[in-house]
Amino acid sequence: MILQAQNIQKHFTEGRESVAVLKGIDFAVERGEIVSLEGPSGSGKTTFLSILGCILTPTKGDVTIDGVTANAKRLNEIRKRSLGFVFQQFNLFPSLTAVENVEYALNVKGVGGSAARIEADRVIEAVGLADRKRYLPRDLSGGQKQRVAIARALAGSAPILLADEPTANLDSTAGTQVLEMFRALAKKENRALVIVTHDPKVRSIADRVVKIHDGVIE
Repeated sequence: MILQAQNIQKHFTEGRESVAVLKGIDFAVERGEIVSLEGPSGSGKTTFLSILGCILTPTKGDVTIDGVTANAKRLNEIRKRSLGFVFQQFNLFPSLTAVENVEYALNVKGVGGSAARIEADRVIEAVGLADRKRYLPRDLSGGQKQRVAIARALAGSAPILLADEPTANLDSTAGTQVLEMFRALAKKENRALVIVTHDPKVRSIADRVVKIHDGVIE
């Protein structure tokens, strides 16, 4: 398994009370597997995705990524080496072109110079935007912006991709195209993909559907 979570619990403090958001989740994903992570608002799915992505630490339990157990000292290193993120809001830098947005993400991971430029060009081409790579985000459609966000996540060959509502801001046609591209790239490059979603279309590309309700897996 490329990604494993064991007995994940997460508590938040509200006033004098401790609120249990996650109540003991076990979860695992293999290379090349696509998992749709579903649940109603407030079920804990986004919190769980943040823990899988080493953005939050669990109150209790362990996350193992590519054979390494995540802890406070290793979180930044693991994020850079093993994880790619796709966000609902795209989060592109408006003053950078499509390919420069990808190249910047590589720079943050410690890849620079010609190596970053070559890799950025490769993934921009892989998501079908070779002819748009010099465009600024304002000149791209919503679907094209999401493709740039996916290219940014793919850059650097992270074995695990985590996506938070990646089709929420797209129309039906663009959303379907993005999902088809997600599946093709995950399978071709043997990457694990976990998608938090309310979109039933995600099931069409998923190998498995996992439902979270009230902090537990159903």
